Amino acid sequence: MEELDKIAKDIVHCAYLIHKQLGPGLLEKVYEVCLQFELKNCGQGIKRFVN
Repeated sequence: MEELDKIAKDIVHCAYLIHKQLGPGLLEKVYEVCLQFELKNCGQGIKRFVN
C-alpha cells in the first residue's frame, strides 16, 4: 500500500508541475509526453501505449 501511495503522490505532483508550467489549452498529447518525462525523472517506470 505504501508503494501505491508513492506512485499516486508522484503522479499528482508531476501533473501539478506540468499544469503550473504549461497551463491549460494545449493538446492532450503534449501533456501526456510531459507527464511521461516528469514521471521518469521521479524514478517511476512508465510505458506509454500509443494508438
